[in-house]
Amino acid sequence: MKLRGKVALVTGGSRGIGAAIAQRLAEDGADVAITYAHSDEAAQRVVEVCRERGVRAEAFRADAANAAGMRGLVDEVVARLGAIDILVNNLAISTWESLEEATEEVFDRVVNVNIKAVFLASQSAAKLMPPGSRIINIGSVFGERIPVARHALYAMSKFALAGLTRGWARDLGPKKITVNCVQPGPVATDMNPSDDRPMAVYLRGQTALGRYAQPNEVAALVAFLAGPESGDMTGGCYNVDGGFTA
Repeated sequence: MKLRGKVALVTGGSRGIGAAIAQRLAEDGADVAITYAHSDEAAQRVVEVCRERGVRAEAFRADAANAAGMRGLVDEVVARLGAIDILVNNLAISTWESLEEATEEVFDRVVNVNIKAVFLASQSAAKLMPPGSRIINIGSVFGERIPVARHALYAMSKFALAGLTRGWARDLGPKKITVNCVQPGPVATDMNPSDDRPMAVYLRGQTALGRYAQPNEVAALVAFLAGPESGDMTGGCYNVDGGFTA
């Protein structure tokens, strides 16, 4: 229970990778807050699984595109759970448009959800975090390599996360707060099934291991970066991609 006594906030924690991260942090002893956008039922399922680990867990409905809501989110978590020691910026949206197809509205939404919301949550958390705290951004291997067309806006946002991670590591180093980025490759979730669709077959073929990762494999690296063994690791971007970027 290496995270006993810590409080973690996982944005987008009601499904997929976010749910796996929340449950793994709870297994390691952290009290957990998650955000969700739509399904109360899905969020409560994750909360109940976390509580079964003997920790406190709460769900907060939040619209990542709402700047005022994101500014106040950390304060809500602290009011309910008493502190914030670990912030996992997991929530993101994906979009598939070419340069010619993309609209200004789509561009703005990708920036607001995938970049600005991360900035606002991290800025709010950093003001309240004690020394030894962790900020962990969930990026993507598309922040290093773009092997398909029509994915430039999503890739742009993940390149930005890598840059923010490195810069914030310098900003927050004097406060002894570490900032790292986990960059998954193809991961099997309900929104990204590892089935026999042409894109899934293509992405599997781009990995050295020939398979999608499981959400718990991404969560394991997040848990390590959240724990005491990673105290000297900051400003890094770490791939969980089966050799996708090898």
